[in-house]
Amino acid sequence: MTEPIRVIVVDDHPLYRSGVVSTLRDFADIEVVGEGTSAKDAVNLVHELSPDIALLDISMPGGGLQAAADIKSGNAPCRIIILTASEDESAVLKALEAGAAAYALKGIGGNDLASLIHTIVEGGSYVAPTLAGRLLRNAGGHPESKADQVFKSLSTREMEIALLLTRGLSNKEIARSLDLQEKTIKHYMTQLLQKLPARNRVEVAIKARAYFERNG
Repeated sequence: MTEPIRVIVVDDHPLYRSGVVSTLRDFADIEVVGEGTSAKDAVNLVHELSPDIALLDISMPGGGLQAAADIKSGNAPCRIIILTASEDESAVLKALEAGAAAYALKGIGGNDLASLIHTIVEGGSYVAPTLAGRLLRNAGGHPESKADQVFKSLSTREMEIALLLTRGLSNKEIARSLDLQEKTIKHYMTQLLQKLPARNRVEVAIKARAYFERNG
């Protein structure tokens, strides 16, 4: 039997935190192994419990973004999902810079949250659609912008991978879709990060989504 995905939930609002925990316990393949209320709790829980996923709020004591940065600086394999009510676009970018793999809003449903956890643990990425839409509009501009020129210079394979990234696929899923080895996809990802340029795969996905929306 496959081991369940180990999750910690850190949020200083007890009613919301208990609701998330209760919801996730309905899924047999997800196990909530710890709860906390602060950035310090988040870092300690990751160190002590080695979870697969950390669900972090932004506005808790110590700050969720600082917690994410501290967790990633410790080289923990734990993947981070920011789960917050904040729709501040700058917070999204800061979260990605801090090492978060996903930025979700607290209105997300239970089934969608469980699905998101699976996507992230498999190496995928995610930004709440309403926020991704704003970010890509801000990344827009004239059809023949520098960003468009960069995309038009990409190889067919790089464009295929960029398109699949916009759908939130992990490297493993992209490799399966294109019948390639995962290490080959990692090589192409490195190329995309350098060419666009982008700091992480989520930023690649945002820029790619903006390009494909502008150019059909």
